[in-house]
Amino acid sequence: MKYGIFLPNGSNGYILSGSTSLYEPTFEHNKQISVEAEELGFDMVLSMMKYRGFGGRTGYWDSCLETFTLMAGLAAVTRKISLFPSVTLLAHHPAVVARMVATIDDISGGRCGLNVVTGWNKPEYTQMGLWPDDSYYARRYELAKEYVSILRQLWADGRCTTQTEHYTLEDCACYPVPRHQPMVVAAGQSPAGMQFVAEVGDRNFVMASGETLKQKVADLKGTARDLGREVGTFACIQIVAEATDEEAEAHTRKIIEDADLGAITAVMASATLDTNPAGTSEQLKNALNRDPADGNAAFMGMPVIRGSYQRVAEQLDRVAEETGIDGVMLCFPDYLKGIRDFGDRIMPHLSSASL
Repeated sequence: MKYGIFLPNGSNGYILSGSTSLYEPTFEHNKQISVEAEELGFDMVLSMMKYRGFGGRTGYWDSCLETFTLMAGLAAVTRKISLFPSVTLLAHHPAVVARMVATIDDISGGRCGLNVVTGWNKPEYTQMGLWPDDSYYARRYELAKEYVSILRQLWADGRCTTQTEHYTLEDCACYPVPRHQPMVVAAGQSPAGMQFVAEVGDRNFVMASGETLKQKVADLKGTARDLGREVGTFACIQIVAEATDEEAEAHTRKIIEDADLGAITAVMASATLDTNPAGTSEQLKNALNRDPADGNAAFMGMPVIRGSYQRVAEQLDRVAEETGIDGVMLCFPDYLKGIRDFGDRIMPHLSSASL
């Protein structure tokens, strides 16, 4: 089992509620989290990218630190942990991204990967005149495959000449090349998304629990195996851990009871525009009344593991054993407290899912 952190580089992290401390994203906050994670032996940190937030009374994600410059800064203050900025495909040409990743890879000594985001949040791109048309929802993974193919050729050879449906490169140069072929990850939740990751990705992030998670792990492994590839699945999980089960339950309920309905409504309005079945948008659309363990909207649709420190460890071990996941990506209502509690009070109880 490997462990990663979804960094809170957007305002208020991954909690859509007024019950937690509201904050603007800062480099210092994300640096402290990344350094703590590295010292605890975490495998990776990942920063998302949103060009437009969802408002509400909490101003959810209205501020967002730019992902590549953030990761370049973190590369200079960490030593071992892997760093994953996120590319939103409509916002950056692959030749530009190839060079940015190669630069961060050099700063970090070979620790930079890339999270590929095809983009379901239309208002982010219409504000900049970058949204092609609504047919993009159905064809975005075809563009993504072209994109990754160009990236990998530039990273491997330093040059690329190609003519695809979406890109034309004529002896396009990108030097220096990275020290290694950077790992490509994505959150492929829908059948089309999972097929994309099976074909070209290295890790997939999934918002699911129980039998649904187990099935997605098995489906991805099987599809990748048929293609002669190995692809890992990481479960996206929110952790609410306290001294007792009762305190953790009360904390969870408080977050849900004070949910930012304005921001949640805005998230769902964007998600509703995406008609791809069984994807991230569908997970979000159906999350308002869902049990926290299955991903409530106040927790951005991510399943919540809650309870005493020992109980949280037991649940993580159980998820690892029963679903076959390769790792988890964690979020916390209070990141610094959460990651320190994880190291001091949860890790000592972990067994099969130990770092």
